[in-house]
Amino acid sequence: MRLDIVSDTHGHLSSELIGALRGADMILHAGDCCQMSDYLRLCEIAPMAMCLGNNDWGMDYGPDVKRLVQVFREGLRWQLCHYEERLDLATCDVAICGHTHRPFVRWEPSPGGSGRVLVMNPGSPTFPRTAKGPTIGRIIARRGQIISSEIVCLNREKGDDENDGWGFFRFFGR
Repeated sequence: MRLDIVSDTHGHLSSELIGALRGADMILHAGDCCQMSDYLRLCEIAPMAMCLGNNDWGMDYGPDVKRLVQVFREGLRWQLCHYEERLDLATCDVAICGHTHRPFVRWEPSPGGSGRVLVMNPGSPTFPRTAKGPTIGRIIARRGQIISSEIVCLNREKGDDENDGWGFFRFFGR
């Protein structure tokens, strides 16, 4: 099963992002989707689980989208929370966060010493804050095991300089 991980799309789904998500068995979104139309578009691509981000205030994506979301897929317990510090590694096998727009993948010891937890922040395909540029995460899981986990770098679209995500930071002088 291929699970594609996104966060911090902030109301912009580029064609590069949509193309990268095609073929996913499930999409996990770690918050700051910011538009119901984007949420519905992602749901058309694959089944989706999403948590609320700090910029999703006032949005009603439905009863399954909360600040902390837990999903059981492919024999693993998955947890999504926009803020890394609010993840409960004692109750999951895979922990997904967002907010920082900085991608990482790492293994953490499970509290209580009962194993390890994969922790991932997919970065942002819209407003990246690293030299990697726009990114998503991808996890392949099968029968209770993680086969692979990676950060996928998305190419910027030609002619899409206005909407490549960097304009936001240029505007605010970063």
